[in-house]
This record gives sequence, structure tokens and C-alpha cells, in this order.
Amino acid sequence: MTEKAKLIAARLPRGFEDRSPGEIAAVGAMIDTIKSVYERYGFDPVETPLFEYTETLGKFLPDTDRPNAGVFSLQDDDEQWMSLRYDLTAPLARYFAENFETLPKPYRSYRQGYVFRNEKPGPGRFRQFMQFDADTVGAAGPEADAEMCMMMADVMDALGLAGQYVVRVNNRKVLDGVLDAAGVATDAQKLTVLRAIDKLDKFGTTGVKLLLGAGRKDESGDFTKGAGLSAEQIDTLVAYLESGVPAAGVEKGSNAHVVATINALAGLIGGSETGLAGVQELASIFGLVSAAGFGGRVHLDPSVVRGLEYYTGPVFEIELTFKVQNEKGQDVVFGSVGGGGRYDGLVSRFRREPVPATGFSVGVSRLAHALKLTGNLGATEPVGPVVVLVMDKDQTASYQAMVAELRNAGIRAEMFLGNTKNFGKQVAYADKRNAPAVIIEGSQEREQGIIQIKDLIAGKQAAAAITDNAEWKAARPGQFEAPRADLVEAIKKLLADQQ
Repeated sequence: MTEKAKLIAARLPRGFEDRSPGEIAAVGAMIDTIKSVYERYGFDPVETPLFEYTETLGKFLPDTDRPNAGVFSLQDDDEQWMSLRYDLTAPLARYFAENFETLPKPYRSYRQGYVFRNEKPGPGRFRQFMQFDADTVGAAGPEADAEMCMMMADVMDALGLAGQYVVRVNNRKVLDGVLDAAGVATDAQKLTVLRAIDKLDKFGTTGVKLLLGAGRKDESGDFTKGAGLSAEQIDTLVAYLESGVPAAGVEKGSNAHVVATINALAGLIGGSETGLAGVQELASIFGLVSAAGFGGRVHLDPSVVRGLEYYTGPVFEIELTFKVQNEKGQDVVFGSVGGGGRYDGLVSRFRREPVPATGFSVGVSRLAHALKLTGNLGATEPVGPVVVLVMDKDQTASYQAMVAELRNAGIRAEMFLGNTKNFGKQVAYADKRNAPAVIIEGSQEREQGIIQIKDLIAGKQAAAAITDNAEWKAARPGQFEAPRADLVEAIKKLLADQQ
């Protein structure tokens, strides 16, 4: 007797997720809304592949020190290393450089698709997730950056999140100026400082000070080595972070708050030309934002640094401001659902001339979760097809003809393909498919030239009011007959009535 073959365990890889029809439909509706705003601003779609040559993507991932960390890579048959894209921006830079001669400048595009990170998965942290980006390549002025911020605000409003978000804006040039004034000289130390400041929302000022100094030990005992700055250097950087805190009586995000923050930043950069350029860019951006009426939705916030190393100027982040409970049951602000900034050096990796660029990326999965929490995600279960039941196996061709008529009229329809011996199981299948109706034609109906149509939506509603099973069977709620010749018209009317 041979040993039975061992079954393979059905396991989803860690850091990945399956999506149901309801989730796909809801996220699709959200993406359509975002797309409509992007197109209203004059952006056009472009699509790049999942794989790029590894050298094309570069080494820009946050929190990675090894050149091969954070990405999924393989070698093709000519031993060229390729990697799954970790964002949608680096592939755009390659696409623009490769098609430089034929593309309009500035080039305005949007892209949507999956990106991949070879990182340790955790709660809300996936190895595959979807992003939706918009970028302007070839525009150097602050007008392009201001437009990105305003477009993101309009996206949030269109998704029903008005009053529950803020677009936070900073400039990496200002931070570079402050770092110069504080005497932070080496690239390695600057990177450690950027990572520390980026943790402000998570660890607070106290935690950031530890990361700027010797280091920080978390609750599990794991130690993160700090930047090793002196007390004086740390004080300068803390003053920088606190420059965005409004004074008593000043409303956060108001013109008075913006002016006060810009003045404070100007006083912290010393004589740094880079820092001064950053301050002037912020002043220009907020002049444009205020003139367009977005002042209350777009805020100046010096704590925004963004993790990716390719940012060279203004950086932005969408923060949802409502409270949710974390895994520990604590009330916390929902936080970021997207971000971006200016990356003037990324395209120039492929061309000798400077190519300015700025863009924004929305985290689709995280934003969908936020919309679900606020009741703005939309439909959770798409309407299924009309199901033609098979009452007589020898009449399969007749049932298939009904399905063809419905499909030719643009109506979703299918013939039941399972075990047809049990009528109840056929109806249960249609229920599970969220079908709006089933069509029944037995021998009696066929002789009379009629069909029975069971409205499953009305049937569920009527059945809820009937407690007696016999009464339910006798009433046959939601069921009616129609001439066979009027099949399409009867179903069209039923679907219209269900709207």
C-alpha cells in the first residue's frame, strides 16, 4: 500500500495579502476618485513595469545601510541584476530620461500600482502594497511644489475627509542649513539625524533627543545607536523642531503661524545659503497656497523630513488627524497616508543636465483603511450576476441561450454550473454570489412560455418579516412570473427598481 502524497499547506506568505471582490471594488472606486482629481489638474497616466535594473532604482530606501537591503532581486539570463520596484518614483525617473526627446517639458504624469519592500513584516507593514503617484518633471519653481500640496488637499476633500486631515510641508534645504549651523558635518551623521527627526511622531521630543545623542533603548530592550551629538547640537535641533509650535493665541496653519515659523527658521540657519534658499522657497509656497485659499489645509511643519534620501528641497506629508486605537488599545492620531517632495537629482543620474522634479505618493491600502474607519470607503460588496438555474439537465442549451440574451443586453449573467440536483443549493449559491435575481424555468413554465424570476433582494427583505417557515414557502416572497420573450426587459426593470 503506497503512502498517501503529502498535501501542501495552503499558506499566504508573510507580508502579503489577498483581496476579496468587495475590497477590490471599494478600492477601485477610491482610485477612480483620486484619478479624477489628478486629471483635473492636468496629469496624464503612464505605466512602468514591476521590474527595473537594480542600478536604475538606486540605493534610496530608508533605514537600510546595505546596498542590497530592502529589495527583492534576481539575475536574468545575461546576469544583469533586476529588482522589483520599491516605489513608483525611481522608475518614472528612468522612463523620463529614456524618453527625454519625445516627452513634453514639464512632464506631468500619474501612476498607480504595486511596490515591494523586502523588509520584516508587521501590523500594517506589508512587503507588497499599492501606491498612487503624481509627478511634475522639468519644473524648478515652487509653483510645482505648491500645486502638489493643493492637489493632495483636493484629493482628501473628494474622498470625504474634509476637516480630518492636514498637508504638512517642510524643506530639506532648511534642515541642511540647520545641520550646518549645528556643526553636523558627515553624511552618515546627517542620515542618522534625519532618521531620528522622522521618529518625532512615534517617540516624541524625549525619544528624538535620545536618538540624537547616545541612543535609545525600547521597551523590549533593543538598543538603537544615536547620532552622538553634543548637548549644544541637540538643543539647536530641538529648537528647530519646536519652531513650528504656534505661540499662545495663534491658530495652527494660519498666516500668522506661517510667518512666525519662517522667521524662526531663518534665525536658526545661521549664514547657510542652502538654508536661506529653503526658507525663501517655503515663503513662496505658502504665498501661493494662501492666495489659492488652501491656507487652513496646508501647514508648515519643520518636523517633516521624509525617509527617502533622494529628496532635495520641499517635502510634504498628508496626515489624517482623527484618533484611532492602536494594538495596545491607546488612542493615537491615525497619521500619514501619503507624502512626497522635490527630488531634483534623481533624473540627473541618467542625464548630464540638471532635471528638476517634484511629486506625491498616496499609500492606497492605508488610505483605504482610513476611509473604512470613517465610513467613506463606499460599497463593500459588488452586485453579482443574474443566475439562470438549471431545472432540467436536458434543457442546458435553452438555459445557455437565456444567459446569452442577458449578456448581449449588457447584463451580468451566468448559468449555474454545479450539481443541479438540489434546487435549494442552486439558490444558496446565487445568494452567496450576491446575485440580484435567479431565473427559474421548469417543464411547466416551458410549456406555458413563461419564466419565474426570483428577486433575491426583495426576497431577503420580505423574508425578514415572516417568522413561519410554511408561510414563507407559500408566499414565495420576491418571486414573480414573466413571459419568456420578455426576459431581458423584465430583468432590466428589476435591476432598475433595485437601485
